[in-house]
Amino acid sequence: MYEVRFHGRGGQGAVTAAEILAVAAFSEGKYTQSFPVFGVERRGAPVAAFLRMDDKAIRARYQIYEPDAVIVLDPSLISVVDVSAGVKSDGVIIINTTKHPSDFNFDSKKVVTVDATGIALKNKLGSATNPIVNSTILGAYAKVMEIMGKKGKTGINALLDAVRYKSPAKKEENVAATKEAYETAKV
Repeated sequence: MYEVRFHGRGGQGAVTAAEILAVAAFSEGKYTQSFPVFGVERRGAPVAAFLRMDDKAIRARYQIYEPDAVIVLDPSLISVVDVSAGVKSDGVIIINTTKHPSDFNFDSKKVVTVDATGIALKNKLGSATNPIVNSTILGAYAKVMEIMGKKGKTGINALLDAVRYKSPAKKEENVAATKEAYETAKV
């Protein structure tokens, strides 16, 4: 089973990101399970979402404690939440930031960075005070999975179709942002 944990703040789209990735994996023939966990339910509060995918039916019904990948939609969470907790030794942490991956030290875990905020703003996704970075950062996820030889976890074409399907508005802007993040992510 392959598991992904998302860290974001309320209103950034972490839950939707998990759902988009679940749709993409499902379209590739995987069984999927996507669900959120909320603390204080308000905009800006820390939020976690989870995704499982597998070639067989998923019976697990609990939070993900040892993810294969972690996606961080808001870099300010790194000082508040231990985003690297439980990440597998060959796991990856994808961070929305303008920093370089070498600026982070998560016990030798692979780190990927992408300026998802800048890309989202460029594509008019959300507002200047609340950019929506969910589909954008998934482009970086698709890139790193291909580099790591895990194309079925999910490829860029399946992801772009899922973004078109799940985006409630600005479908083509979301697709463009996803593509740009795929091309510009720093691995």
